[in-house]
Amino acid sequence: MHGVPVFRGTRVPIQTLFDYIEGGDTLESFLEGFPTVSRELAIEALEEAKQLLLARA
Repeated sequence: MHGVPVFRGTRVPIQTLFDYIEGGDTLESFLEGFPTVSRELAIEALEEAKQLLLARA
């Protein structure tokens, strides 16, 4: 994927999750649209982003 971070074991860019949430969609909606991404991986990505933001505060 040309260096774009993707969910482990998939070709789904992590940015897609953030785009869904930014657009007002739910995590459930994202998971339905991308069944190759597990709930666990999505939560892991959100938690990591949260930790990075909190560390910068």
